[in-house]
Amino acid sequence: MPTMGTASAATGVIAMVLLTAVVVLGVLVNRRGRLPGLPKFAGIRLHRYLSLAACAFVALHILTAIIAPYAGIAIAAAFVPFTSFRDPFWIGLGAVSSDLLAALIVTSLLRQHIGHRAWRAVHWLSYACWPVALAHGIGSGPAMRSGRLLALAVGCMLAVLAALSWRTAGSLRAYRQARLACQSGAASAPDELPGGGAMGTPQPIWYPHDRRRPSLPPPARTGARPPQGTDPAG
Repeated sequence: MPTMGTASAATGVIAMVLLTAVVVLGVLVNRRGRLPGLPKFAGIRLHRYLSLAACAFVALHILTAIIAPYAGIAIAAAFVPFTSFRDPFWIGLGAVSSDLLAALIVTSLLRQHIGHRAWRAVHWLSYACWPVALAHGIGSGPAMRSGRLLALAVGCMLAVLAALSWRTAGSLRAYRQARLACQSGAASAPDELPGGGAMGTPQPIWYPHDRRRPSLPPPARTGARPPQGTDPAG
């Protein structure tokens, strides 16, 4: 018969898988906010729905852990790190993860008021939330240390590492292409001299006795034009 303990463990495992999917999607989404092979709205909606589902299962996991009589986890210990009487370190990691997740939710709701730069700075905490939550699940749950659940945890780690490797390789490839484009453009475009000619092209030289003197613009007038019939010098 299912109990609060098994419900807490089950919701914790589901939350771990959903958080992994959220992190993988966040890594794969490029700067334009789209996934490879999908339109922009599909990637954004999928990431949003998975984030909401992950938050819901994290809330259920915390609630069932507090209600479970054997767990001995107080309400404060679920949010204040390292204050639990049972496994204070591993339960404290779960509290740290839930606090980071709460910060992400609050800043996402206040995104229009705090600005995109502040929201993005806090949003980077999701990459710290996931490994802390994974360590909490492996350390606090004995079933996560062996069998299929351990294989599931290893699969989550490999999925995130694969996404990070793919994103890093794509960034390096784009950087190399941009660098090669800049080098080829600099090699094909001639450098301009102050006189308007290209470097390496011989420029015409004018000597004072040369009759082919280039036409110069008339000098600027510094004073008023004297009236006709008068001598400017006199």
